[in-house]
Amino acid sequence: MIRSSTARFLAGRLLHSLLVLLGVVVVVFLLIHLVPGDPVRIALGTRYTQEAYDALRAASGLDRPLLEQFVTYLVDVVRGDLGVSFRSGQPVSLSLLERLPATASLALFGIVLALIISIPAGTWAAMREGRISDGIIRVTSQFGVSVPDFWMGLLLITLFASVLGWLPSSGYAAITDDPVQWLRRVVLPGATVGLVAGAILTRYVRAAVLDVLSATYVRTAKAKGLPPRIVTVRHVLRNALIPIITVAGIQLATILGGVIVVEVVFAWPGLGRLVYDAVAARDYPLVQGAVLLMAVLFLAINLLVDVLYAVVDPRIRLS
Repeated sequence: MIRSSTARFLAGRLLHSLLVLLGVVVVVFLLIHLVPGDPVRIALGTRYTQEAYDALRAASGLDRPLLEQFVTYLVDVVRGDLGVSFRSGQPVSLSLLERLPATASLALFGIVLALIISIPAGTWAAMREGRISDGIIRVTSQFGVSVPDFWMGLLLITLFASVLGWLPSSGYAAITDDPVQWLRRVVLPGATVGLVAGAILTRYVRAAVLDVLSATYVRTAKAKGLPPRIVTVRHVLRNALIPIITVAGIQLATILGGVIVVEVVFAWPGLGRLVYDAVAARDYPLVQGAVLLMAVLFLAINLLVDVLYAVVDPRIRLS
């Protein structure tokens, strides 16, 4: 029964995600047609000649009827063909796959750091509500929420790269090639996104823990004389994980799709930097592919979060 309900839930979520993805495909397809001016002419810039214009327009399929263009684009997307970059002539899907590991490693480092900071800090603040330590954590988290990413990055570069000289200020090394160099170079950009996300998560962790602390079963566990550590871990944190997982999933998706400024500041060759360069070069097929990939990642994270609900809290029925 549990397996069938789980299968129905997953099938329903997958169907919902596919419908949302279809809507994203429509919007992404229309992007190149809604841009003011002729996208091919804009992309060519100073390289414009009539021959180059006709060739690029034909290669992009923009010389065909709109409905035929959409059907072709939809079929190509299903096949994994996202077109060819105006600027480099390289397949868009290949360009995205080359940049995805850098952004994924940065996002995972950042969200892990955010959880390491927020869960203890938020729990500590909730357990000591109204005390000085609670006030310090609340003020600090508010400061972290208010700080722009680029300012946090510049502050970390100034302190740890320029003044102390402990870490490089920019650059990237693949974790598969040199794990030590990857770690040294991911610390500053990862801390930039992790500290901001950690500040946001700390406030949600505190609120979630406070809500659980007022529950009857927590008061009963305390009345039975259970050690505070057991009460906190088994009864408080476990039941507070549902909203924490939700916000953590949103933050992870936000990091994956919104680290453009951080990647530019740290010269990190990820998806954000790729989109920034593509927009500057009017490389619309690359922008379309990047937006579509980020939508797929966001939907995948949402699906993972929904499945984790049942793993964390067995009271939830997947139906």
